[in-house]
Amino acid sequence: MVKKDSLTESKLKGGSAPEPNGRFSVGEFLQGTKEELNKVVWPSRQQLISESAAVILMVSLSATLIYLVDQLFGWVSRQVF
Repeated sequence: MVKKDSLTESKLKGGSAPEPNGRFSVGEFLQGTKEELNKVVWPSRQQLISESAAVILMVSLSATLIYLVDQLFGWVSRQVF
């Protein structure tokens, strides 16, 4: 019952429903993909650059912290053994 309702709702909203025989249609897939990509809100160039810089900074800080903790544990283990 749910599947039938969702197909009907999809047709009412203008969405593409799968073919009734269950076969995959490349054309419908590409059309649906294009429709969904048109709904995406893409970031501005400035936003993309600033967020990329933030990610690179956080990854670098995390890697540095892990390296320092590794060096500390290595030093402690050399002192013990």
